[in-house]
Amino acid sequence: MHKFLKNIIFLSDPEFAHNMTIKFLQIPGAKQFLRLICEPEKYNLTTTAFGLKFLNPLGLAAGFDKDAQAIEALSNLGFGFIEIGTVTPKPQPGNPKPRLFRLIEDQAIINRMGFNNYGVQQIIKNIKQTKNTKSVLGINLGKNKTTINEDAVQDYLYGFTNLFPYGDYFVINVSSPNTPKLRELQSKEKLNQIFSALQEFNSSQPTPKPLLVKIAPDLGWQEIDDILDVINLNNLSGIIATNTTIQRPQTLKSPVHLTKQTGGLSGAPLSSRSTEIIRYIYKHTQGNLPIIGVGGIITPADALEKLEAGASLIQIYTGMIYNGPCFVKQLKQFLYQKLNKNI
Repeated sequence: MHKFLKNIIFLSDPEFAHNMTIKFLQIPGAKQFLRLICEPEKYNLTTTAFGLKFLNPLGLAAGFDKDAQAIEALSNLGFGFIEIGTVTPKPQPGNPKPRLFRLIEDQAIINRMGFNNYGVQQIIKNIKQTKNTKSVLGINLGKNKTTINEDAVQDYLYGFTNLFPYGDYFVINVSSPNTPKLRELQSKEKLNQIFSALQEFNSSQPTPKPLLVKIAPDLGWQEIDDILDVINLNNLSGIIATNTTIQRPQTLKSPVHLTKQTGGLSGAPLSSRSTEIIRYIYKHTQGNLPIIGVGGIITPADALEKLEAGASLIQIYTGMIYNGPCFVKQLKQFLYQKLNKNI
């Protein structure tokens, strides 16, 4: 059934199909239907990370529900946590269309969305309308395209302070390739400026929130070491490895007019690099830094590989596009069997 529906859906424009999916998830009855077919609480995979309890280690990566429109329905798929965003202070339309491309032969996607979102204040309203969700809520923060890097700290601070009451954890996104010069904020000096300001506010609150950084897969080892120094200096709670890549592996099989599109590549071609970085971070932090592993989880074996490499939690996005909503249930069933066998 899923293969039949996927073939139909894949005939349409990728962004149109995505928008229709979000609208479907808001239809009355959709939440109950998803709970029925996905059995979200069937497998006991409870875990903890950065002081939070998760029903399972499987999360939905940022970018799918940018505007917090379908949190409850997505929770009913069985995710242990859902990350919304990327959210910017002001609403912005993102980059010109088309900006989302399926590389079907590679089980991959290229996007250059450009942080299209409704902005902080509307997203607060959307979160307030969410009810009956057991999933941990992460909020991914970015800067507006028109904000120069010298002023970026103010954008991140605005998002963090305004959304603080609504998120269980927060992620600073300085690694998307689709906002000009954003990745320059991954430098040691600029990251220190951002996180020192955020942690000053965070530490002044009665209950500080976990604060993480999301990094690019295209960084060198020294650059990753510098970021780990920043994390240690600013007492961050964790790291997300990784965002999409600007690299185009020679192994890509999809038509050239698709593989040559600018933007971030996600899906199967990213899997090994993402896992390599997870393994490196785990080793260099002696397993003391919680890692959310994301990038190229297309099969249940991919999910297990990232956990075994050192990830505390994992996220999917592209894998669900190619495998359907019940991929969440499939992953949890596989992990339940494998992890219990190892106890």
